[in-house]
Amino acid sequence: MTLLISNIEPIVQLISIVAILVIILSIILRKLNQTYIIGYILVGIFLGEHGLKIIDDKESVQLLGELGVILLLFFIGMEINLIDFLKRWKLAVLGTLLQIMLSVVMVFLIGYFFNWSLARSVVLGFVIALSSSAVVIKLLQDKNLIETKIGKNVLSILLAQDVVFVPLLIIISQLGGKTESTENVILMIIGAIIIVSVLVYIYIKGSILLPFSKRIYRDHELQVFMAIFLCFGCALATSFFGISPALGAFVGGMIINAARATHWIHDTLHSFRVLFVSLFFISVGLQIDLGFVNDNLWIILLVILIVYITNHLLNTLILKVFSNSWKEAFLGGALLAQIGELSFLISSTALGLGIIEDFSYNFTITLISLTLIISPFWIALSEKLIRSKKQNDE
Repeated sequence: MTLLISNIEPIVQLISIVAILVIILSIILRKLNQTYIIGYILVGIFLGEHGLKIIDDKESVQLLGELGVILLLFFIGMEINLIDFLKRWKLAVLGTLLQIMLSVVMVFLIGYFFNWSLARSVVLGFVIALSSSAVVIKLLQDKNLIETKIGKNVLSILLAQDVVFVPLLIIISQLGGKTESTENVILMIIGAIIIVSVLVYIYIKGSILLPFSKRIYRDHELQVFMAIFLCFGCALATSFFGISPALGAFVGGMIINAARATHWIHDTLHSFRVLFVSLFFISVGLQIDLGFVNDNLWIILLVILIVYITNHLLNTLILKVFSNSWKEAFLGGALLAQIGELSFLISSTALGLGIIEDFSYNFTITLISLTLIISPFWIALSEKLIRSKKQNDE
């Protein structure tokens, strides 16, 4: 019994410290009207080997964080009405592809002067092209923009980025010299066909009925396990076919949306989502090397400025082309200007394949984290500029 208590005590201490830090930072951030994601990253920095050195098992926290990504994409899928999305497919698909291509070209031109390999330039282009669904959706909800025209257009682009994430990983694997066996390729094709078939079925039917739906609605405990099964079961199914588990969870969320079951699923899994998503961003904070940031501060700040200006302008032009006003397009560009959480996974994949080295990985992780932290302030500045322009026009 004494041994059991001694083994549990460090875990209890760690959970308590994490909870206290999150509460304190969240209160401060809420007063500043900023997203909690910033607090989670800061907690990771404080507790990691470059801070207070309280957490040394980064792998376990990162594993739990990956569950957070699965839950995050499941909830994103629940927000998406497939029929409504397909009405904006041109904006979503063309806008996303244009953003990726222009980002890769820009990084390639920069890499040309620094003798970067083609693979490295492509990876870094992919990294800066993806925006943060976690940050943007939270901000859209806080600002009551989800149901507005610009809110729906921004969500369409985020959805297309989430979908294109899997092909980007496949491209990176090929660039890194990782070849898939014929069996794996066949499995992935079968999996892709099944996913497309499910989406086509949802589009044709409009709405679907979950099995045992009447029983589920009356039993809260059953709802918990049904919600977990729908999320992680779909993730497991796609991983069996060699496709990202996060994409499977995303499709599962879209099934829930079509089943009109989002209310009780959201209530049931929301606490799990908050916990695991926070662990994902804490794991990101654990990887940030403050010494590295200090040694490379000016180049990091310069690249952040370039990324924000470039992403903001590109997305503003894309949104303007697709019938948004300049005011709406400028706000949408600000919302999409940061680098997203899926770029962490692109960076770690590229590191594992040897496409980028430790320096590039640390630089990329730091860059992504700081753009997430800065994002709410950048959006607030953009809104202030919009209001100022409106007042001058009047």
